[in-house]
Amino acid sequence: MKHYIYSPWLYRIAIITATATFILIVIGGIVTSTESGLAVPDWPTTFGYNMFLYPLSEMVGGILYEHSHRLMGSLVGLLTIALFVLLLIKDSRKWMKWLGFAALISVSVQGVLGGLRVTELNLNFAIVHACLAQAFFALLCGICLFTSRQWLKNQTNGQIEGIQSKKLRRLSLFTTSLIYFQLIFGAVLRHTGSRLDAHLLFAFLVTLHIFLLVRRVLSSDEQTQEIGQLIPLLLLGLLALQLILGTGAYLTKLTALGESVSALITDIITTAHVAIGALMLVSSFVITLKIFRYTDNSIISVPNSNAFATE
Repeated sequence: MKHYIYSPWLYRIAIITATATFILIVIGGIVTSTESGLAVPDWPTTFGYNMFLYPLSEMVGGILYEHSHRLMGSLVGLLTIALFVLLLIKDSRKWMKWLGFAALISVSVQGVLGGLRVTELNLNFAIVHACLAQAFFALLCGICLFTSRQWLKNQTNGQIEGIQSKKLRRLSLFTTSLIYFQLIFGAVLRHTGSRLDAHLLFAFLVTLHIFLLVRRVLSSDEQTQEIGQLIPLLLLGLLALQLILGTGAYLTKLTALGESVSALITDIITTAHVAIGALMLVSSFVITLKIFRYTDNSIISVPNSNAFATE
């Protein structure tokens, strides 16, 4: 029997990379909210300077937000490289190495898309950049879950069985997909001011399906024990907060009320709306991964109880 070793450092680097990516998404939200995306007109240089040598004294206003976004993106890139190398060395699961490679390719494409947004002056690059960032964050959170001690040690595959388990898998996958499509339309709305109708429609669908998913997960002690209670309840709380922030973003950005609200408050609301959306996506994604694991052994295989070890 092949042994799968839990590596504390691999897990820590995965957590650090995912956390840095979330911070990067928040900074990206600030850049968009403050319309600072073109504050630095060149790339990969910054006003002709090497990106890492640009004077801190000149990082003010929109330049501060945009250049900080670039520097944070570089840090995430370096962390992703480190994560990939550790996966190659420390993790014997071939599919995990492929996930690490996918993360490496994704962060590279993200860097190029960010540069093209500046050099080509095309909003389509900004939209794709924003959407890929959310998917990349979800991928990293998946890697965090797969490298965790609990994931490797818990050996209760296939405990939820029958027709209800199939429905639960479909519901969780559909809910996560809806959240991602909602984020896509949110990116389109933020960058172009269009497709509010689609954004509102998907907001309704996401709300409905999150309620259905959480209710289904918590409907039996067996499912609650296997999947956990914390993340479903967290997802429900994030949904409530997101609806409040969404309403605030609509009132401050798209109605006359926004004229009486300071730009700072508006930027905070819209940026928080992006950040909470990212957390909703990864929360639903983690729930989906757990559901697929505990209801279908063929989806993601893990070692049996005799094949777990700690580095």
